[in-house]
Amino acid sequence: MLAGSVALFALLAAGAALNAAAATLTVQVLDIAGAPVPNAVVYAEAVGGQAVPKSLKQAEVEQKDVKFFPLVSVVQVGTPILFPNHDKVRHHVYSFSPAKTFELKLYSGVPTSPILFDKVGTVVLGCNIHDQMVAYVQVVNTPFFGKTDMSGRVKLDGLVNGKYALKAWYFKMAPNEAAMEQPITYQGADLHASVKLNVKAVPVE
Repeated sequence: MLAGSVALFALLAAGAALNAAAATLTVQVLDIAGAPVPNAVVYAEAVGGQAVPKSLKQAEVEQKDVKFFPLVSVVQVGTPILFPNHDKVRHHVYSFSPAKTFELKLYSGVPTSPILFDKVGTVVLGCNIHDQMVAYVQVVNTPFFGKTDMSGRVKLDGLVNGKYALKAWYFKMAPNEAAMEQPITYQGADLHASVKLNVKAVPVE
């Protein structure tokens, strides 16, 4: 009987751990008119002292059809980003943003080294040759981040139990405007939240 009880307890514990691992935070981002906001950056910063992992996999922002893809990126601070040029023309990628100032002077193909994004904040990208080329990189101090889809929703996985500041940022917010913030408590079960921004959503091309 004791062995059976131990086995049952182990099975229940394993099931609970699996459910906790599968749990997600789903966030809906709406604009001032209540419409969904695609391409909004959503992230959860731990405020309760819990340890959080780092996720520093190299990212890419490519140049194609004389545009940046993606328009909006989000990475954890310390992430390297590569800027491959897949156009037939050369580009001169730059940023003068306080969070990251850099230049990749006229080039084609793939640069030999990525750029390290080592400071939290918003980085606006441009091309010194093609003024219409603009993109945004939001650098955050957490591995729990994502970007909303066409329905204005995003799912954040991997959170550990604790208190968080849930933040949402959109590239049409005013320069230097802080991300919208609200407190949440995550306890290992599926959680839903909604954020309303004081902006008008831009249709995705």
